[in-house]
Amino acid sequence: METTSPIASFRPEPPDEHRSRAPEFYGFVAWTSTSVLFVLYVLWALLPDEYIVWLGVEWYPSREWTLLLPAYSIVIVLLTYFVYFAIAIARTPAFSDPSTFIDTKAHLPALGAIQQFKHADPDVIPELYDIPIGVVNRVVYGPHRSSHENRPLGESLSMFDTIQTSPKTP
Repeated sequence: METTSPIASFRPEPPDEHRSRAPEFYGFVAWTSTSVLFVLYVLWALLPDEYIVWLGVEWYPSREWTLLLPAYSIVIVLLTYFVYFAIAIARTPAFSDPSTFIDTKAHLPALGAIQQFKHADPDVIPELYDIPIGVVNRVVYGPHRSSHENRPLGESLSMFDTIQTSPKTP
């Protein structure tokens, strides 16, 4: 009797017979070499000079590098994070830039067409397009109120309203 999953009634897919075992070997070599390098680093840092010369090593770097290598490594890692964050912040568009809410792949309706308010026949499939941000704002936030309208007590004039009601320059 073949074993099947209690959830699926079909047999699982057999493993690929022609799968390469190279990643296993690369992983083993990387693990082994880093372990050996770490042991050599610790021996270089802790053994007295007499023992290192007794082992047959004639030249080795100064012992100050036992502290400088980890310190420089940490600084490089932190600098890398800082540079990536700085590049991301520098490439971020401003809030007023239209690219923050629309991209190059957007499919907007034609400028003169008011297709979102048309009533189509029940058998017709409407054209597919992205909803313009102005329509989304009207639906989500309601119609825009001018600053001259009476506001309920406790409701302040928001920054969005002050921007919208500011006089437009020609």
